[in-house]
Amino acid sequence: MAELAQMRSSIDNIDAALVHILAERFKCTKRVGRLKAEHNLPPADPEREARQIARLRALAIDADLDPAFAEKFLNFIISEVIRHHEAFRG
Repeated sequence: MAELAQMRSSIDNIDAALVHILAERFKCTKRVGRLKAEHNLPPADPEREARQIARLRALAIDADLDPAFAEKFLNFIISEVIRHHEAFRG
């Protein structure tokens, strides 16, 4: 049971780190959204999104993480980012 508690504590720490990393990522993407709105650029960039998905799928494979899961996760984040970018356009 001590090992279970230790592993759960590690998971809790990793979850906290993920939240902080996501918060930092969204600070950056919100700034990108403001810049896109200022320069009348579209909220979505399908070419960049495709490159990022391919890059993260490769990273997932290297990290022994299911690349399909990594892609779903990134697609979820991208959809939220696009929603924020659309909001900046009014």
